[in-house]
Amino acid sequence: MKRFFQTIRNIFSIEDLRVRILNTIGFLIIFRLGSFIVIPGINPDHPSLADAGDTDGILGLLNTFLGGSFSRASIFALGIMPYISASIIVQLLTFAVPYFQKLQKEGDSGRKRLNQFTRVLTIFITGFQSYAYIRGTIDQGAIIDPGFFFYFSAITILVAGTMFCMWLGERITDKGIGNGISVLIMIGIVSRLPAALSNEAVSRGMNGALLFIIELIVLFAIVMGVIMLTQATRRIPIQYAKQVIGNKLYGGKRDFIPLKLNSAGVMPIIFAQALMFIPVLLVGMWRDTEWGTYIGTTFSDPYSWQYSLVFGTLILIFTFFYTAITINSNDIADNLKRNGGFVPGVKPGKQTAEFIDTVLSRITLPGALFLAVIAILPAFAVKLGISQNFAQFYGGTSLLIMVGVILDTLQQIESYLLMRHYEGMMKSGRVKGRSQFAAA
Repeated sequence: MKRFFQTIRNIFSIEDLRVRILNTIGFLIIFRLGSFIVIPGINPDHPSLADAGDTDGILGLLNTFLGGSFSRASIFALGIMPYISASIIVQLLTFAVPYFQKLQKEGDSGRKRLNQFTRVLTIFITGFQSYAYIRGTIDQGAIIDPGFFFYFSAITILVAGTMFCMWLGERITDKGIGNGISVLIMIGIVSRLPAALSNEAVSRGMNGALLFIIELIVLFAIVMGVIMLTQATRRIPIQYAKQVIGNKLYGGKRDFIPLKLNSAGVMPIIFAQALMFIPVLLVGMWRDTEWGTYIGTTFSDPYSWQYSLVFGTLILIFTFFYTAITINSNDIADNLKRNGGFVPGVKPGKQTAEFIDTVLSRITLPGALFLAVIAILPAFAVKLGISQNFAQFYGGTSLLIMVGVILDTLQQIESYLLMRHYEGMMKSGRVKGRSQFAAA
């Protein structure tokens, strides 16, 4: 305990880190306050909004990600999800359209242009989803005056709310700690955890106390499994050739490239979940049609086998996709060659890139499968009698996002401590987050 308080003291003794933590807390407070501000023109006391925390199905899961703002019809009702959908589309375009491929290779200027496209696309997606949200999700009786002016102002407010959430996420990334977009999603999830945990305990009662303890033990085991998945790495050994420069001998050291079992982190989960929300929001405008009813019924239940199958498949696809765009084996091989490094038994250059690709493919497949299995665990938890609100944290997307984001944030804090020659947060070693390659 003494070491823990000493670590906290060290964290706040570093001015830059202290400012970043306080900035992050301030941005998150603004985000949470905005989730309680109801859209003007909607009656917050209407019965349909009174039970904000009791939403079931896929909308309940979306409500969890947004910290309850979805069911409260707040100005942040759509949160950051439209921005994630736009990011998915733009990243897909970088693979399919030569113009976007060219922008991706132009460095900072190209990334800025891609960010501009993402922001503009976010506005269009949010506008479309805002209309679907108001028409298909909000009870029309909760709208005080459902006229043209209300729809226009509500859509404008929802678009502005999403863009403001996007701005908050960017500010957290630049001036705070962690990936801002992921942190916003995580804080929404964490805000719902205490209520879900207490409701599960109350529903079990004294007679079910032992069963509740077993649930917590199994949940702890799942958390450990998720941490193992996040931390697991495959180290590729690197040997640097000896070079004589002047009268000194350089090089000759051994190093390694740490390829993570789950190099994509939580992004495949966020991407897949964002796509799974779209059908439900869109069919709200055509809920009276036969096909609209079928799609809405199928994708509104995140615990059905159809939803789990599609969701798991999307996670597999996005894991390979995101790994491919974040880890460039050709760049790694070129950097090794320029610095006089090589993989023992493998020729530098093209063969090294192919070797890294082969290793990456072999470790990504089991990582993606494990990620998909954990993501659909809540469906099995519900079948075993666990309440839906608590089952969302019983493995699944919520737990994966929380663990991944917390580990990434701790890794950044750990880096600040080590740079200032303070003792790290973990006695056994560093917090291994999403770090850079040793050879890059």
